[in-house]
Amino acid sequence: MSKARIFTATALLLLILHLLISVSRSILLQPICPLIDSHSLSYPKQLFKSYPCPLWSSSFSLCLLHFRSPRRSTAALRSYSSSTVIRTENNPLLKDFYFPPFDSIKAAHVRPGIRSLIKQLERELEELERTVEPTWQKLVEPLERIVDRLVVVLGVISHLKSVKDDPELRSAIEEVQPETVAFHLKLGQSKAIYNAFKAIKESPDWDTLSDAKKRIVESQIKDAVLTGIALEDDKREQFNKIEQELAKLSKKFGENVLDATKRFEKLITDKKDVEGLPATALGLTAKTAMSKGHENATAENGPWMITLDAPSFMAVMQHAKNRTLREEVYRAFVNRASTGDLDNTAIIDQILKLRLEKAKLLGYNNYAEVCMATKMATVEKADELLEKLRSASWNPAVQDMEDLKYFSKNQGVPKADNLSHWDIGFWSERLRESKYEINEEDLRPYFSFPKVMDGLFSLANKLFGINIEPADGLAPVWNDDVRFYRVNDSSGSPIAFFYFDPYSRPSEKRGGAWMDEVVGRSRVLSQDGSSPRLPVAHMVCNQMPPVGDKPSLMTFREVETVFHEFGHALQHMLTKQDEGLVAGIRNVEWDAVELPSQFMENWCYHRDTLMSIGKHYETGESIPDDIYKKLLAARTFRAGSQSLRQIKLASLDLELHTKYVPGGSESIYDVDRRVSKRTQILPPLPEDKFLCSFSHIFAGGYAAGYYSYKWAEVLSADAFSAFEDAGLDDDKAVKETGHRFRETVLALGGGKAPVEVFVEFRGREPSPEPLLRHNGLLQVAASL
Repeated sequence: MSKARIFTATALLLLILHLLISVSRSILLQPICPLIDSHSLSYPKQLFKSYPCPLWSSSFSLCLLHFRSPRRSTAALRSYSSSTVIRTENNPLLKDFYFPPFDSIKAAHVRPGIRSLIKQLERELEELERTVEPTWQKLVEPLERIVDRLVVVLGVISHLKSVKDDPELRSAIEEVQPETVAFHLKLGQSKAIYNAFKAIKESPDWDTLSDAKKRIVESQIKDAVLTGIALEDDKREQFNKIEQELAKLSKKFGENVLDATKRFEKLITDKKDVEGLPATALGLTAKTAMSKGHENATAENGPWMITLDAPSFMAVMQHAKNRTLREEVYRAFVNRASTGDLDNTAIIDQILKLRLEKAKLLGYNNYAEVCMATKMATVEKADELLEKLRSASWNPAVQDMEDLKYFSKNQGVPKADNLSHWDIGFWSERLRESKYEINEEDLRPYFSFPKVMDGLFSLANKLFGINIEPADGLAPVWNDDVRFYRVNDSSGSPIAFFYFDPYSRPSEKRGGAWMDEVVGRSRVLSQDGSSPRLPVAHMVCNQMPPVGDKPSLMTFREVETVFHEFGHALQHMLTKQDEGLVAGIRNVEWDAVELPSQFMENWCYHRDTLMSIGKHYETGESIPDDIYKKLLAARTFRAGSQSLRQIKLASLDLELHTKYVPGGSESIYDVDRRVSKRTQILPPLPEDKFLCSFSHIFAGGYAAGYYSYKWAEVLSADAFSAFEDAGLDDDKAVKETGHRFRETVLALGGGKAPVEVFVEFRGREPSPEPLLRHNGLLQVAASL
């Protein structure tokens, strides 16, 4: 978020713990989502959906909010408090708040705040276990309150670690992590709570429960089993030790990736070495140099500081004419966290070893089976889909490489028949420019951040009948660049809020893009018992910041990323589920949670939508119609290569979590090479250690789940095809279809199984045909 974070009460806590230890999402994915493609080198959209976009936490709030009128004053909102939360005068983590005090929380607050909170929640848990009854009021509601109290605080400090990282905060989180893991295990392994949930399912009243309540009960029982509740005492103790160690290792893995990314800095003083870099990239690298002490740095004369942060890295790989520079930066990128004190190799082996031990303790053959227990797919179904898409993508990817060789040869490139990894992104961009006459950098002036957001909000109004307005100043923020918005329904009443942190800050903010919850919708946490608490979200991206007097000018890929993360936010904010444990993105199976986000990306290719956001920031001129047509045609450019890259990562992930034997005859890098033979046209470098920075599966929530990006793409492409079938130029039909999408996919949350939600919207089960058609691969697939 990508993804959005999902899960039920006990799993919510575990997910937050993963969030605390992850430093990547997104993307990557985005979210969150896909990782940077070293072959197509398209902009990474979700480097840890936390992350994951799973890396996603389903967060609850520490206090309640009930809006009686859309005209309630800012002062009233800020002064709102709940009588049920912990009150500590000097620690902002323990004060009453609806909007977290992001501007006043320091590392020094973490240790005393978390420890005080855990002690009180332990007392409340003991009271719940003593008085629990198999009823909603005596079991689920008090359980939700306990979970909510801790998850929101952990969510706040996890978020700050991702956007405002510093050594003191890291140290504080690391010190209290064992205590939070221990509380999670105590909660997840409560026999009294587990037996009460089983009693509800076995009671005569079971059939009278709503679908949402049934899903909660069933998920709680399953989560308890996966948390080791059925294990004997000695095995449960072993299980708990594994959980503690995995949390520690994942946290260390993520920190190593972040530190390795920040450690690489290349100062360039000769203008020849930055030839080809667009003006925006020169401005950014000069600004980075200034931040590193080169006070007189300018875009025109340098010096320029190259980093491995996404905007800088991508600019070099796609545009730098200096091949030696591209090689140096590429090698540094694929070898992050693989040497010296930041080497993640041993950590990966230990993580995989412990995950396998955990799976065996729970009675599963491998860790992938454990993960699939809470997903739509099975290992077999995931493999089946990946192979179908691999077969459809292979020949087009081979042709992509041949086209690139032919083109570069015509450009006089030496050894064009033997292109290297650091050549692919550069010559792909030149080929795309030649074929479609589109230069990503030339398009930036048409995609200014303010206009993109205006167009996105207009689309949301058209599709879902909501109005979004700035509400800066209403809630504290963690950086001056952060924007705050209020979401209103058609009558003007607020239904949700969200933060947006758009710009890259390499020194303190992890890369990628993601969405996460701050506060979830909840009936239980309503002040008056009738109106549910309203949801709050945050979206985080890493696009080019404003340079000089210019606004942030976005690439088309960055525009897609914003639409993607907003799709996640919409599912969180427009939910109509009042049961907090299944509202919004909570309890949505991991491999379905990308549906709304990837669905929203399709609108970037819709003519009216693109014209509404594509306005030149100086002249106001709309993006030329011929450019729009070329963008549309370019959508399937190197689609086979891009698809194959994602399939490689997903297949590698499943291979490591199904067949790899830690300490066996194969190393993790042997597995990587073996998988690459059938999923990668250009073999990886012998020294490629990309696995050491694969945070999605080692520091986030995508372990044995990276396939979910492709799985959800099938769902999202088919969902968008409903609008195509209705007629994209028919406003009435689009609004009607949008209303149906809102009332099903966005409203039902985790209260129904994803396939049931999809069928309710689409009228049938999902088909891969729209995805293959959108990617230009349908004809190939049909011939197989």
